[in-house]
Amino acid sequence: MPKEAKKRQHLIDKLRNIFELYGFEPLETPALEYKEILFGKSGSETDKLAYSFKDQGGREVALRYDQTVPTARVMAMYQNSLPMPFRRYQIQPAWRAENPQSGRFREFLQCDADIYGSLSPISDGEIISLANYIFKSLGFKKFKIFINDRQLLFELMTFASIPQELQFQTISAIDKLDRKTEEEVGVELKTIGLSDESVKHLFHHLAESEASENIQNIMRYAKSSGVDENNLSFQARLARGLDYYTGTIFEVKIDEYKAGSVLGGGRYDKLIESLSGSNIPAVGFGLGFDRTLEAMEQFKLFPEEGKRTGALVAVFNSDLLGKSLETTQKLRGAGISVETYPDETKDLAKQLKYADKKGLKWFVVIGPEEAQKGSVILKDLETGHQEDLPLKNLVAKLKEG
Repeated sequence: MPKEAKKRQHLIDKLRNIFELYGFEPLETPALEYKEILFGKSGSETDKLAYSFKDQGGREVALRYDQTVPTARVMAMYQNSLPMPFRRYQIQPAWRAENPQSGRFREFLQCDADIYGSLSPISDGEIISLANYIFKSLGFKKFKIFINDRQLLFELMTFASIPQELQFQTISAIDKLDRKTEEEVGVELKTIGLSDESVKHLFHHLAESEASENIQNIMRYAKSSGVDENNLSFQARLARGLDYYTGTIFEVKIDEYKAGSVLGGGRYDKLIESLSGSNIPAVGFGLGFDRTLEAMEQFKLFPEEGKRTGALVAVFNSDLLGKSLETTQKLRGAGISVETYPDETKDLAKQLKYADKKGLKWFVVIGPEEAQKGSVILKDLETGHQEDLPLKNLVAKLKEG
């Protein structure tokens, strides 16, 4: 509905402006992909949540689960025509067959930003700086960026004697530690085949590990790019469930927002190579649009609700319709949001009721007397004040507010 749609558009506009401030360019990909392109790239848990079916031509297709895999395909196809490193952002819907809950829906808006073609940790630092800037710009005062290295997780699992064939399932289980207890996750790990000793060693290493040199460099670059030291924290148990991550992984969580992380990302240097054979490293994130929207509502970060804006130029009668349309066009030419009431048979009381219900601020009437002397009756629907105003002063008055 309009009230909610305006909030969504406000957030989309803010994100688009921030992405472009950081030099990222827009990209769009199809909603539908061949199933073989999407499946087996993000992990078996992800595949279970994808909407897949046969189309009328008998082709195996699926709706995109996220935007990373479709964009990786685009990069493989068009790498020679794009400037490298290539910075892209994407704001489009995606679909997941899961139970709707707070900040999570089956159809949702995915907002991604990625840098392709750079192995440098400077790119990782820049991506984290962008994530930080977004939430600061939206008005959040207390949030944290947790960072880890997927390579460190693989090393810890080796130390804990976890077989290679169980490591991705282990990562998927570890990823649940922010919403489940160690005991609950431990039970899940044993269910997939880990021994009591391996689970014990794994949790010990997760608690004792320190940031790798790579992560320390990235954190230093991020801080140099504007990230407050208090907003950035190494967390060894951070896992991220997607299989394609190869190095840096990170999440953003907002203090006192209980639904979970609002942004997640990392480095995935092998995904494009797996799709096309082209070696194009990448690092980026996906922002949880609906969760961010929900958090903004919780902390009242949207522009003042209920504030009246815009104007309605009433139609006194059919003879004066031309005057109303001319006035509307004059206001639009000055950049003022305005409409003409589209029915000359309705009386002024009904037109006024419409303007009030829509939440407009100004009600403009041009009757026979006003038309003759070049003026308008202007009513402020916020205060109730009404005045007779020369038409030549109307633009300035409405711009004053």
